[in-house]
Amino acid sequence: MALAVAAARRLAQASLRECSRRRTGLLDVISSRAANHHTSVEVIFVYLRAENKVTVHFINRDGEKITVKASPGDSLLDVVINEDLDFDGFGACEGTLACSTCHLIFDEEVYKNLGPVTDEEMDMLDLAYGLTETSRLGCQICLTKSLEGLVARVPESVADIRQSKDGAA
Repeated sequence: MALAVAAARRLAQASLRECSRRRTGLLDVISSRAANHHTSVEVIFVYLRAENKVTVHFINRDGEKITVKASPGDSLLDVVINEDLDFDGFGACEGTLACSTCHLIFDEEVYKNLGPVTDEEMDMLDLAYGLTETSRLGCQICLTKSLEGLVARVPESVADIRQSKDGAA
């Protein structure tokens, strides 16, 4: 079991790119070690996923801080959906970069670590309510371990073209 857990820890510490390249070989190693030690591969991967989480703090429209754990590689939109967070209207296009309802605002230091903004994302951000210099779309932010403790603020309102001018859906 110790060898299988050690292999799982090594996999957790590898970057996402390395994981995809080495996944097949490590799965073979983990499977064989798990078989030798009467441990299921599923148990090892549950352990691996639990150990390889990133803490994310959302500040909702009421100013309440909501803290969740998420997996590296998930987008912030995935996190909101997977954790069933109740942010009204959030992610209307389901991450297809066709709206700005997953608009989030970050502190400047965090914003600098989020990676470049694409032209397509910038076009959608132009439609966002309450746009700031540190605004990004949650569907375009993929979590990495370096974003541990990230704070994302949900704007006070959302621009959703599905709503009529009087606010009715």
